Amino acid sequence: MTRQMNVTILGSGSWGTTLGSVSCHNTPTTIWARRPEIAEEIRTQHTNTQYLGDNQLPSKLDATADLAAACAQADVLVVGVPSQSIRQVLTDAEPHLRPWVPVLSLVKGLEQSTKLRPTQVIDEILPGHPIGLLAGPNIASEIIQGKAAAATIAMPDLRIASSLQPLFARNRFRVYTNTDVLGSELGGVLKNIIAIAAGMADGLGVGVNTAAMVISRGLAEITRLGEALGADPLTFSGLTGLGDLIATCMSPASRNRRVGEQLGEGRTIEEAVEILGQVAEGVKTVRSVVDLAREHDVEVPICAEVDAVVNEGRTPIEAYRGLVRIQPGMEHEAG
Repeated sequence: MTRQMNVTILGSGSWGTTLGSVSCHNTPTTIWARRPEIAEEIRTQHTNTQYLGDNQLPSKLDATADLAAACAQADVLVVGVPSQSIRQVLTDAEPHLRPWVPVLSLVKGLEQSTKLRPTQVIDEILPGHPIGLLAGPNIASEIIQGKAAAATIAMPDLRIASSLQPLFARNRFRVYTNTDVLGSELGGVLKNIIAIAAGMADGLGVGVNTAAMVISRGLAEITRLGEALGADPLTFSGLTGLGDLIATCMSPASRNRRVGEQLGEGRTIEEAVEILGQVAEGVKTVRSVVDLAREHDVEVPICAEVDAVVNEGRTPIEAYRGLVRIQPGMEHEAG
């Protein structure tokens, strides 16, 4: 009999905690929380009220605020901290992590200073470790309530991805595999920005037709940039592309969509983020995405308008007027 694999999840936010509540049924799982009071609450009260309300967590899910201890016991490391915190957290974790431990990212953003994707940052800090990601249309509040969902583990080595699959799969949480890390990761990064635009549409009350236009043309932007960077275009029709985009743009629980709604209702970006009370990765990422698209000569008009609202003071109604003024061409081309 082979021994069980210890999973350590760095980050006690809604998605990291929810994934831990899934994996702990399959294998020992520990959540690392930066704040000791959250670790104590998860461990003793089996709740994480700040991020998941009154939803009950499995009693077998462990938690700690001791980063060194959490990493020392890890056979699989899952990174669920905000994108701008990855580098520092993993730099602190690296001395305590054994070689060759697989690392999965849950993060959906770009590092602002470098425009690197999360797996690229992880590879810089933890060279030699098998690195991939777990992503999909995963609204944490629904999964914690036992509603059916699915995700993809994307890693360059399909054998490693397949070996990790059983650690996270449950009857109502299907886990697929993919080798296109680039495409799978970009889908998660860009969908947050499109979700802000979809939220603005709802806040403005412009109607379902407009929101559908934004989502579908947003997918075209994601696919264009992905192809320019070398991703497989088929990835964007899957769970980490279209699936994640739909869930994030439509769910009332989506943080990025909620920020967009607040903006559409006339609040400033500072007010919208304060009301949310959590990290909305699209806000931090949009400028880096627009810069990245410009470097590769890819048109991303929706992302550009969201950037103007978030970072330059443009109003949502001005942003939508700007999108309407763009001359449409062939549907599967830019614009």
